[in-house]
Amino acid sequence: MTYVRIWLPVTILLAGIVLIVVRGGDETSIDGAAALWGAGLSVGLLNWLYRMGISGDRDRAEEDEARAYFDRHGHWPDELPPRQGS
Repeated sequence: MTYVRIWLPVTILLAGIVLIVVRGGDETSIDGAAALWGAGLSVGLLNWLYRMGISGDRDRAEEDEARAYFDRHGHWPDELPPRQGS
């Protein structure tokens, strides 16, 4: 997964630089490099958006677990239990 999240966008961005260096910086190589940079940045952005999306799922799961705990015990997991007989 690290390859897809980090190394794939970096590899695409580096391919744009290599294209400019290999072709000597002509107009075509700059256009191609810009396209590769756009693709690399798009892959990176999509990975970031995906990670942000699944972090909400984790928060919802934690909330569901806390509510189940409340239903079983009568208090929230981060609260002290109520005193008995007071």
